[in-house]
Amino acid sequence: MRPNPVLDTWRSGGQTIGGWLSMNSSYGAEAMGRVGFDWLCVDLQHGASDISDVIPMLQGISNGDTVPFVRAPWNDPATIMRVLDAGAMGVIVPLVNNREEAERAVWATRYPPVGGRSSGPFRAAMYGGENYAAEANDRIALVVMIETAEALDNLDEILSVDGIDAAYIGPSDLAYAIGLPPTGDNHDPKHVETVHAIYDACKRHGVAPGVHTGSVEFTKRWLDHGFQMVMLGADSGFMRSAAATQLAEARAHVS
Repeated sequence: MRPNPVLDTWRSGGQTIGGWLSMNSSYGAEAMGRVGFDWLCVDLQHGASDISDVIPMLQGISNGDTVPFVRAPWNDPATIMRVLDAGAMGVIVPLVNNREEAERAVWATRYPPVGGRSSGPFRAAMYGGENYAAEANDRIALVVMIETAEALDNLDEILSVDGIDAAYIGPSDLAYAIGLPPTGDNHDPKHVETVHAIYDACKRHGVAPGVHTGSVEFTKRWLDHGFQMVMLGADSGFMRSAAATQLAEARAHVS
């Protein structure tokens, strides 16, 4: 089966930088896939894409060396299994609150006897390559999101579930969880302390710590702290930022 270099990097203690696909564009996915990100995530939770967009976007990413991930809209086994069958090499599951929900995510991403994933990798077997069914349990990355008050209360029991490869912090929802306004790149000491606590828990349990950021400043900050899965930015954000910067420069020359 095709290797998963992102998962291999995490297991060896290394760090990865990813990007986010919030627009439902296979061309955009292909362009982002050529930039050099370690991984790219098609966002089905808060992005514009739906399940019908997944295959063409994964095909776009597949033209390069970037590892394709999908964020499921919910901890729903049917959706998780479907995006894996479409060729995702990793799935990010939002709003995982307790051990039972973590175990459900593992169950959905692993074939028997470890889990309950149904056999039918219609595109994954082509993209993943020979021996997919026999090796997928060890090559597919499962990332659970830690972003609620309940998850913070149950942090150690969630991260102790066998089969979880990484825990990913959603900073805006995490802010809600600790009584702060929903800010992504958050300087509030209470938020920073909570992010540190999640990182420490990941290290205790041998789970790769991950975090969503919206700026180079915070990407560098969390990489320097030791996070292994850090998201640099989203397609729409990169497009708007570059356009706004160049437009401002151009307008300065309008007489």
